[in-house]
Amino acid sequence: MPTGEELREVKRKFYEIAGFPNVIGCVDGTHIRIQSPGGENSELFRNRKGYFSINVQCICDADLRIRDVDARWQGSVHDSTVFGNSLIKIKLEERMNTGYLLGDSAYPSKSYLLTPVLNPRTPDEQRYNRSHIRTRNTIERCFGVLKWRFPCLSHGLRLRLETTVAVIVAVVVLHNIAASDGNRIEDNAVDLENEEQPDHDFARKEDLQGVAARTGVINSHFR
Repeated sequence: MPTGEELREVKRKFYEIAGFPNVIGCVDGTHIRIQSPGGENSELFRNRKGYFSINVQCICDADLRIRDVDARWQGSVHDSTVFGNSLIKIKLEERMNTGYLLGDSAYPSKSYLLTPVLNPRTPDEQRYNRSHIRTRNTIERCFGVLKWRFPCLSHGLRLRLETTVAVIVAVVVLHNIAASDGNRIEDNAVDLENEEQPDHDFARKEDLQGVAARTGVINSHFR
């Protein structure tokens, strides 16, 4: 994750998208199709859509570079569980004033992770949601470009599980190298990642500090 002057530049570029302040990254999970790993735990890898996968959590910046990746989790594991057990969550809790991640409604609201208002009632909340959606769309675009660059992530990986995880992390590194070298892809021709509806079996938990942080942003920037 960026620090110092680089962090300020990341925040500036996110702000230019839709006027959302103090954003350090957008977080989401994407399912990478795999063959059945076999064994007694193989069904843990079957996701909600019925195929075997790894649920890969990524955080990207406004230039579609991936700043954090976690490729350890079976396809049946919910996005909120992946985040709740991630190293980045611990780091963000240790540095509370760094800035905000933006996540969809599958994630719990936190003081460092801002989610949409589920039932916006005021013009302020509606403006917040519109800006949140436009800014958070960056991670969907990032997944689209990543899978366009490396079609194996879309078509599926037929490798041993340990090798599959290594390949996923390796292509993320290659994607970032390409982006850093100026090998940009015009993503308006790339299919965006289809955003899944949140799993209703996982009711979103509204953390009081998270709600307070979101309310503060709404009151100070979207009135």
